Amino acid sequence: MPLQRRVPKFGFKNINRIEYKGINLDVLQSLLETNSNTTMSEGYFVEAGLVSKNAKIKILGRGEVTTALEVHAHAFSKSAQEAIEKAGGKVVTL
Repeated sequence: MPLQRRVPKFGFKNINRIEYKGINLDVLQSLLETNSNTTMSEGYFVEAGLVSKNAKIKILGRGEVTTALEVHAHAFSKSAQEAIEKAGGKVVTL
C-alpha cells in the first residue's frame, strides 16, 4: 500500500486564524477591587499575569462590571462592550 494511503489524514489548519486570550468581565471586576486603577490596558494585563506580552486580548461578557472602566483590548464581545458602556466606562479597540 502506498505511503499516502497508509498515513492518516487530519483536518485543516487555518494559517490566517487569530488567537485571542479571553478575559471575562468578572476578572476585570476582581482586578478593580484589588487595585483602584480604572484604566486597564494591554500592559496592565501583562503585569497582572493574565496574558503574555505578545498575546492578543479579547474581553468577554461573563460577569458584570459595576464601576466605570476604560478598557484597551484588541477585541470585545458585543455583550462585554454593552456592559462596560452601561456602567459608564469606555471601550478602546487597539
